[in-house]
Amino acid sequence: MTLLGNPFPSSGQGNCGCFVKGQVLDRETNQPIPGATLLIKETGLGTATDAAGQYRIDRLCEGTYTLVARIVGYREIQQRLVLSHQTSEAHQDVLLSEEVQHLQNVTVTAQKTDALTSQAVVALQGLALEQTRGQTLGDALRNVTGVTTLQTGSSVVKPVIHGMHSSRVLILNNGIRQEGQQWGSEHGPEIDPFVASRLSVIKGAAGVRYGSDAIGGVILVEPALLPTSGVVHGQVNLAGFSNGQQGVVSAQTEGTFGRLLTGGASRFAWRLQGTAKEGGNLNTPTYYLDNTGVRERNGSAALIYRGEGWQSEVFYSRFSSQIGIFSGSHIGSLTDLQQVLDSGEPLIKSGFSYTIGRPSQDITHDLLKWRTAYTAASGTNWNLTLARQTDDRMEYDLHLPRNDSLAALNRPELQFQLTTYSADLVRESPTRNNRSSTMGVSGLYQYNIMTGRPLIPNFQMGTFGAFWIGKQRRGSWEYELGLRMDWRRLQIFRYVNRVYNDPVFVFACPSGTLGATHYHNDHWITRLNLGTAWRPPNISELFSDGVHHGAAAYEQGDASLRPETNISLSITSEWRSNRVQAGVDLYYNYIRNYMYLKPQPEPILTVRGAFPFFKYTQTDAIYTGIDATVDVKLATRWNWTTKPSYLYVQNVGATQAGGGNAIVMIPPSRWDNSLRYSLTRTGGRSSRWHDPYLSVGNLLVARQNRVPANSDFSPPPPAYSLWTASLGSTISISDRQSVDISLTATNLFDVQYRDYLNRFRYYANDLGRNVALRLKWGF
Repeated sequence: MTLLGNPFPSSGQGNCGCFVKGQVLDRETNQPIPGATLLIKETGLGTATDAAGQYRIDRLCEGTYTLVARIVGYREIQQRLVLSHQTSEAHQDVLLSEEVQHLQNVTVTAQKTDALTSQAVVALQGLALEQTRGQTLGDALRNVTGVTTLQTGSSVVKPVIHGMHSSRVLILNNGIRQEGQQWGSEHGPEIDPFVASRLSVIKGAAGVRYGSDAIGGVILVEPALLPTSGVVHGQVNLAGFSNGQQGVVSAQTEGTFGRLLTGGASRFAWRLQGTAKEGGNLNTPTYYLDNTGVRERNGSAALIYRGEGWQSEVFYSRFSSQIGIFSGSHIGSLTDLQQVLDSGEPLIKSGFSYTIGRPSQDITHDLLKWRTAYTAASGTNWNLTLARQTDDRMEYDLHLPRNDSLAALNRPELQFQLTTYSADLVRESPTRNNRSSTMGVSGLYQYNIMTGRPLIPNFQMGTFGAFWIGKQRRGSWEYELGLRMDWRRLQIFRYVNRVYNDPVFVFACPSGTLGATHYHNDHWITRLNLGTAWRPPNISELFSDGVHHGAAAYEQGDASLRPETNISLSITSEWRSNRVQAGVDLYYNYIRNYMYLKPQPEPILTVRGAFPFFKYTQTDAIYTGIDATVDVKLATRWNWTTKPSYLYVQNVGATQAGGGNAIVMIPPSRWDNSLRYSLTRTGGRSSRWHDPYLSVGNLLVARQNRVPANSDFSPPPPAYSLWTASLGSTISISDRQSVDISLTATNLFDVQYRDYLNRFRYYANDLGRNVALRLKWGF
């Protein structure tokens, strides 16, 4: 809803106290669109919509203007505005329609009020998100430039932003900081991507708004806002995959009830969602990977009550997953391990089966969230969010316990039970005189209980943080400044040589950011951000000492590790015209006391078998690189998208061993290209078939040549090239019902390859061809 008005009394000719404010919505779903650019064509004044799709442009004189609204992935719209002191209020929706020519790899640049406008936020939503349904969160985010994945086999996938992952990347699930055992490289995010209507990635340090650990970036898993009116509606998603003979079904329905508010919204709204997934042994081009099945049962529910000027929402979700770990990664002797490394073939091969045996992981994650928002008469917004999470992770070894009782046979070798309580209070002031500010405090308390073979000790941890972010607009420039202070207290509980030991670790550090955004003209925006962030060592980096069964590795921590501190600089420039959409992101990170798992020269033999041996160590490091995305409309029906990504990482520690060398497990350079052909003209229809398309894509991944000599158990694998082909369309059933259908083939030519960031590359090849059929019924 757009309000046009003048908050100041007219005092003669040339009144320039007018303003325009409003909301930008998706024409099809009626959901708000964050990050849309709003420009006054005649003056060049502009801004971007916030998380609720709202915007405001001040200091406008009386007169007639053209309001331009645009965002990558939607058609640009221009609307006529007439401002005068007599027009105190007007109503005008800004509705944007998706551009159907970007079905294959749409990325949307967005800025949100709880993020920084000088940091580009790249989002996966709409049709691009639909084409990832049935995949893990990490697999879905591969479509975002600058995001790769760290894999443990093919079932456990973690997102990597500019080469950083795990404890350096925060994940916010519906606004709540996801707390699981994220320190583990084989501990994937316990999140069902079907919950989200948008997946957003903040690339670069974001410690001021989100606290410690956000050195690499932040991933936002964002459900759609609950409906305000209308009848019960929803969707059913079906997905089938040939590799692993995997099937996925997910359903969601929502509605409203209760009497209406003044603005026409219903007081109550609700949503129910559930997902089931079942898959068997995956296969490479030449053999099956034994015991690589997966089983998931997920669900969520939400309820909101709206009052006049306030609202309160409750959200609950459960993620339950059983994952088979490739049995060929657990090897009994050093001789057998060396044989696998030399031959490149696993010792264990099998046929297809849905049975999940040992080794395996069994994970259950519960999230309960309560959020209340209040808007004062002055326009100030207050948000209070409370949450409780429990994460129960059980890991089973390949070998059965020696005790042959039934209870012993079902007992995991490792069990982690993590409970987390969190609270956030945020105050957002309205924009006045082109200035706005956001401030808040946050607290977290968690405790972890571990049973089974020693790996990490039990612990409890408390954190507290306070932040302030100020923004100011001056003409075509927008500036922002942010400050934050964080404290963390970690207490360990363990026995050392039968003596009880409970040391306390206290960490504290400030963070800051300084940014600017320049709207050059209707087509060109540049963002500059300078920031600092920090990350204290996690429990695994400090105290792990034993076989980590899911990773098939022996890991050893170091209690003397110090917190990482980071200085980052990023420059992002975006261009958008009718034929070309382009964005370039340059970034530089200097990380002091950088912590990482360093492979040791020789594997280690334990009573559980032979495993690669890794130690946590510390140095200083530089991460710098460039991401780019260019989308060109070659002709009426043809679109070409290219996305190169280059990352350079250097160990610059002068006193640590290996100073001046490269660092292991860094993503190599990538170049992603796709060509799409629309079978009808843009926006065209053929009978009941809407927007049919064909596309073909190629991903070229270079060999990682920058690795320290003799630093790994096997050399980096060769470069590889993978082809993808897809086709799809929408079938209209009625005014309210439609079916989206797509068929996609990845690794089209069944290429044998190994990815450097797959920790099981020591034992087996990566996946072969995979054909996916997806159906979505909206009602």
